[in-house]
Amino acid sequence: MDEMIKSPGYWSRAWARFKAQRRAYVCLWLFVFCFVASLAAELISNDKPYIVHYQGQTYFPLLKDYPETTFGGDFPTPTDYLDPFIRAQLSTEGNWAIFPPNRYGANTLNYFASQPNPAPPSRDNWLGTDDKGRDLLARLLYGFRTSALFALALTITGSLLGMLIGGVQGYFGGRVDLFGQRLSEIWASLPELYLLIIFTAIFEPSLSLLLILMTLFGWMGLADYTRAEFLRNRNQEYVLAARAMGLSNWQIIRRHVLPNSLTPVLAFLPFRMGAAILALTSLDFLGLGVGLQTASLGELLAQGKANLDAWWISISTFAVLLGLMLMLVLIGEGLRNALDPRAH
Repeated sequence: MDEMIKSPGYWSRAWARFKAQRRAYVCLWLFVFCFVASLAAELISNDKPYIVHYQGQTYFPLLKDYPETTFGGDFPTPTDYLDPFIRAQLSTEGNWAIFPPNRYGANTLNYFASQPNPAPPSRDNWLGTDDKGRDLLARLLYGFRTSALFALALTITGSLLGMLIGGVQGYFGGRVDLFGQRLSEIWASLPELYLLIIFTAIFEPSLSLLLILMTLFGWMGLADYTRAEFLRNRNQEYVLAARAMGLSNWQIIRRHVLPNSLTPVLAFLPFRMGAAILALTSLDFLGLGVGLQTASLGELLAQGKANLDAWWISISTFAVLLGLMLMLVLIGEGLRNALDPRAH
């Protein structure tokens, strides 16, 4: 007896449709590659070597700070591995060091630079430096990580909160829905930007503060989508059958309504990430975002505006931001087409 051929499930078919869209599929892997590279930024761009072998001893500067006296210096301060004296010490016979591809961290100041800051692209600084002398490639790499992690965290927290509120409104309907809608309208009328300015003036700017404030206002758009899907699905025959079988409301939501309401939610996620990145970049550009020591794309754009003759700052930052947004938009469009059965 011939075995029955198992039909692929909904998510398998959706993934196959997504892979068929070449641009979206390539952008997804490109974004994953850039994101993973940014997570390993300390291994790619750092002013400390991976390993140092000096006078028969082996050191690991990435894991521990060593005083300058360890390598023949005069002061017990942390070693500056860009110092020409230290570099000469490490290059003498029998001594060696292995450095990252880019020898600058996000906040590294090269006190031994040969050009005034901001300096154009050179052999030492591949994309140039900013107005404080920090390596632009390192700032972009660490800034990409800051933007991506913030967008991912804001998307997750805002989506969970929006799905919870919208799902409760849509499933129970009636007075619960009416009361929730009125509360949402009142909450949406609050001036988000003014609140951000006030809290930034009171507290020290940080990613955690921005994440909390923007989560409190970022759930409303997704809540409307979730509410509409729950309103549509709660009266479907499979839900009525589940109620007749005696399943609780939580079991019906978890097993039946929620899985069948995820399609617009998932398709919306890349666009939410893009909106979060633009919001963080805009706030940093206005000086309302993260602190000055944290690498960010908005802070680099503000530097480009303040130093119009330093064209390399604006062009490189704009290229990174444009590439990041383009990848997310193409991924979002591909995901939307793959999850929408009416498009096939």
